[in-house]
Amino acid sequence: MNAVEISVEGVGTPDWLDRARDFVLAALGRLGKDDWDLSILVCDDAFIRGLNRQYRDRDEPTDVLSFEQGDVYRGPGGEERFLAGDIVISLEALSRNAQEYGIPRDEELRRLLVHGILHLSGMDHEDNSSDRPMLRLQEEVLEELARSSGPGSRIL
Repeated sequence: MNAVEISVEGVGTPDWLDRARDFVLAALGRLGKDDWDLSILVCDDAFIRGLNRQYRDRDEPTDVLSFEQGDVYRGPGGEERFLAGDIVISLEALSRNAQEYGIPRDEELRRLLVHGILHLSGMDHEDNSSDRPMLRLQEEVLEELARSSGPGSRIL
């Protein structure tokens, strides 16, 4: 069983956190990830900018950062668990992306969540070209989850 914790920094607590958690759990299931623990932090541009400056030497906000841990540990019942890491998403950058690409904010949130999970899985991409294997898989996962969950299931 996977576990996802979501917290906030610098923004009000959105009412959609439980729906986001459910989506992440579905994405992990689709990707065949079992016994994963990960955390998600939703924040503002100022907070993610500080992380981007500290860890990537880029003094600018970004939409999503992933901090892969990749540690295996024993849970309280002695079961083996995988501590995947952390995903950080700026809600301000998410809104800008959605506006720039002409897509709903909900779609962009789903894309950033799957993107973060794939980075925690050890995947990476050289650029944002849609033919990159990681980005192709990201879009496949999003399409499959959209089909299986139906048009009425939104996060935002």
